[in-house]
Amino acid sequence: MPLFGRSDGDLVRDLPPIRRIVPYLMRTRAGAVVFHDTTYEIARARAWLEAFNAARPDRPKATLFHLFIWACARALHARSGLNRFVSGSRIYQRREVTISFAAKRGFKDEEPIVTRKFAFAKDEGFAATVDRLVGGISGVRAGKEERADKEMKLAVHVPGFLLSAALRLLVWLDQVNLLPDSMIRPDPLFASLFVANLGSLGLDRVTHHLYEYGNVSLFGALGVTGPRVVVGEDGAPAVRDTVEVRWSFDERINDGFYCASSLEWVKDVIEDPERVLGTPSAAAG
Repeated sequence: MPLFGRSDGDLVRDLPPIRRIVPYLMRTRAGAVVFHDTTYEIARARAWLEAFNAARPDRPKATLFHLFIWACARALHARSGLNRFVSGSRIYQRREVTISFAAKRGFKDEEPIVTRKFAFAKDEGFAATVDRLVGGISGVRAGKEERADKEMKLAVHVPGFLLSAALRLLVWLDQVNLLPDSMIRPDPLFASLFVANLGSLGLDRVTHHLYEYGNVSLFGALGVTGPRVVVGEDGAPAVRDTVEVRWSFDERINDGFYCASSLEWVKDVIEDPERVLGTPSAAAG
């Protein structure tokens, strides 16, 4: 039983014995990671997004990436057993759904990659999500810095031995639930999910690791969109417009069946957004 509570989660107390002991058997995320590849057909999503954008011509344009993030937030709210993390060999239920992603300030080698973290309310509509995400990415492109960016710049000027000691201290404070909320809340590595839109960089078939620092339990890497050969309805090969997503999952927080079932919620949105969100004009408000 931990001596202190956490600001970002509550201890899960009703776990079966095997689930409680797993974090003691697998001490790190690297030792507990499970990889899962999925392919989504996106022809309906492309058509729906085109109509959605046409219905609100003066607002930011929605993309498949925005739809994917909204779908992930919806899945994390609906399947709360996926929205957990391990700290100090104990399993916690997150109090919020938060998603982090990385974005380059420009498409040049020397341009830095910065991360952003967003919280998502259960009832947030797709249009509101698009507006918020576009605003965040626009800030990145314009060079706007947030607290995490400034802290990183400061940290790299600290001598290496002091920086290593400071990071070890932060990890220990996190493990014993003494890391302040003022450090957890803005940090992109304390989130429900981390997403990388690698397809926007022309990268495909990439599986990403989980970070040992922080408490992200789920990572989704989107690849390049385009035609792929899939099994058609009649069992014969067919060419479909698709995107591949490669997931990395900390299996200590829940079993593989629960995770796979939860990710089906994401697939439902991507492959048929109108069934979930309604018509594009209705979703556009």
